[in-house]
Amino acid sequence: MILGLYEAHLPVSNKNRSIEFYSKLGLELAWQDEDTAFFWIEKEKSWLGLWAGEEYKMHYHPSVRHVAFRVSFEKLKESITWLKSIGIEPVPFGRRSSSEPFIRPNQGNASVYFNDPDGNSLELMCYVPVPEGMKTITEKLSFEDWEKMIEKER
Repeated sequence: MILGLYEAHLPVSNKNRSIEFYSKLGLELAWQDEDTAFFWIEKEKSWLGLWAGEEYKMHYHPSVRHVAFRVSFEKLKESITWLKSIGIEPVPFGRRSSSEPFIRPNQGNASVYFNDPDGNSLELMCYVPVPEGMKTITEKLSFEDWEKMIEKER
């Protein structure tokens, strides 16, 4: 029945500033009206709605102000350089002090985080195949530590 995610929404304070920001990420503006803009994430498959209004003042919580964009593992490795090249600073996730990409072996994914101009949490994320013996590791691992562990598994 369910084929994938069609849409997600975020509150923004300034629609035009947000259009500029999300365009820098390479998303295509699908349409807009007076206080709303929609960007294709995958054309004709999924989009992101940006809604201008006072809701952007709502206290951040990932259940209401977070979107993760799917990328390849190779692109995630380049994500910090790419984000900085378009004027966006990555941010640490949770209690981590580093903003570098990291791997969650127990979830089988890797991520890097950054914020939009209104403090909405954005994430570049990819699937990571995890050897069976490493699927119980709950620690968030740097790419360097991950590669060392994978080498030991081989």
